[in-house]
Amino acid sequence: MKLLYLVIDGAADSLNDKVTSYEAANTPGLDKIASLSLCGLMYTISRGVAPESDAAVLSILSYDPHKYYTGRGPLEALGAGIRIKEGYEVAFRANFATLDISTGNIVDRRVGRNLKSDEARELAKALNDMDLGKYEGYAKVVATIGHRAVVVIGSSSLKLSDNVDNTDPAYTRKGKISVARPGFEPRLVRCRPLDDTEEAKRTAELVNIFTEKAIKRLDTHPVNLKRASKGYLKANTILLRDAGGELPHVEPISRKFGIEFGAIVEMPVEIGIARLLGMEIEKVPPPTPDKRSDYTIRLKHTLDLLKRVDAVYVHLKGPDEPGHDGDFKGKVKSLEDIDEYFVTPLLNEVDLNNTAILVTSDHATPYSARTHTDDPVPVLLYVPGRNGDGISKLSESNCSKGSLGIIEHGWELLPKVINLLKK
Repeated sequence: MKLLYLVIDGAADSLNDKVTSYEAANTPGLDKIASLSLCGLMYTISRGVAPESDAAVLSILSYDPHKYYTGRGPLEALGAGIRIKEGYEVAFRANFATLDISTGNIVDRRVGRNLKSDEARELAKALNDMDLGKYEGYAKVVATIGHRAVVVIGSSSLKLSDNVDNTDPAYTRKGKISVARPGFEPRLVRCRPLDDTEEAKRTAELVNIFTEKAIKRLDTHPVNLKRASKGYLKANTILLRDAGGELPHVEPISRKFGIEFGAIVEMPVEIGIARLLGMEIEKVPPPTPDKRSDYTIRLKHTLDLLKRVDAVYVHLKGPDEPGHDGDFKGKVKSLEDIDEYFVTPLLNEVDLNNTAILVTSDHATPYSARTHTDDPVPVLLYVPGRNGDGISKLSESNCSKGSLGIIEHGWELLPKVINLLKK
């Protein structure tokens, strides 16, 4: 039997929302799966943890982030094709952002979400291989998709530490795991060491030097002058978070479960996780505004990969961004697009007699909160030959009544599913 594991990024809202995006969306494909499935709710890491995608994805792929997670930076770097030098380099996930230089206030953490990837690449070139002027320090900067980037802070001769805080005020660190702040002051913050070691102090100092130099180079960069002339926000600072000095040491997922896994993944951090876990990756182009084309391409590659491996992990970004923007209609539309262009045609193509389907999210991004929350996410599990719970529509409320109950930790999900399928 094959397994298709579909993760719809940030699709869940809160049970406390008057109407959720799932409830409002016209999703006949997802609703058909729901009607045939065992259902439940899941905390993707734990109750009380509003996770970032990276730790949550590791968790829902069966790896307890409290044991294995080493920070988002190295995973994001791996997805961008960079392997860091352990001990001497620390990698960060980064956002190009808009700063009011006169006040230190962050105007927009994502440059209005309209920074083009080619613009970001030009800005990254202006920062890459920066000499930090102290501790033989340097910075590597690689733009990935849109406003997203990877920054590596290194030293040619001195040890560094990843035990430093974020300069992005929207996230705080709890141990290695970075969690969303439900409310934050939108000001650029200085990096600070989280212990008294010389390595952590040195790293924080280098980060702050990099940030100051980056602002000076970015504010007058031709890309930003052109953007300003058109009335667009400047990408004149870069926010760092989720420091990591090494990759997680994990057992490959195919060896762990005794079946071959493949992945359809869009974003650098998901690509990095798939590479780390040894999945066969079917390359797809970055997301575009043309969702019909995007999801048609991803469906074709999913079906091709499903012929070669036992389990295919598909991660679609869709609803997360409108959730962050508080855009209820946009989030509903994103779910409808995924249903129309990916899920419904998938059901027409896949052999439902021999293919199990698992549908969930990596975290909730309620439009009411505009950020990741610790709300549990719906889970659907269709198993050929097994009766489902008979719910009529995929929603948080309906899944709360399902036979899977409450799954307290995301890393418990996949072992439970694989055991069910093997039986």
